[in-house]
Amino acid sequence: MNENQRVQQVLSGNTSAFAYFVETYQDMAITIAHRICGNMQDAEDVVQESYVKAYRNLHSFRSESKFSTWLYRIVYNTAVTQTKTQMWGDSREAQMDGALLPVENSLQIGMEETERREMVTDIIQRMPKGDALLLTLYYMEENPVKEIAKITGLNDSNVKVKLFRARKIFKELWIKHYREELLFMEES
Repeated sequence: MNENQRVQQVLSGNTSAFAYFVETYQDMAITIAHRICGNMQDAEDVVQESYVKAYRNLHSFRSESKFSTWLYRIVYNTAVTQTKTQMWGDSREAQMDGALLPVENSLQIGMEETERREMVTDIIQRMPKGDALLLTLYYMEENPVKEIAKITGLNDSNVKVKLFRARKIFKELWIKHYREELLFMEES
């Protein structure tokens, strides 16, 4: 059964059919909310409120986009509204100007997958919320630029530019915080 059929089931009165959407998209919804809110308790509240909004407004869902995109947009808006977060400020970029250090492109040599994931998570948590969210949506959730634009309300060009900047910030933070590990790996 496809998602449009599930939506129709819910709209026809089968409220338990909505559980499919909760189970399927809960993890990424929590991730998006957590990136914006900064703590798990608020993220869980945002996701719960978002599901209530989605359920109440399910009649307004248009099959033109994926259900996940529609839901993640609700989560995004709810989190931003609740936290009154400025998602795309340049506050961190000014701090990053002096963080670039020369390094070879041998970041993956000798590093175990688990350690790398922990390092990536650490760096993403250090990033500005908007940048962390974009990298999460693009690389971890594998959303195309068009879907990210729909979720965040940015246009495609803005998403591309912000992804480029987010990658740069990620790299700068990686170098700044894991330089010692990189030097050790190069010596080995």
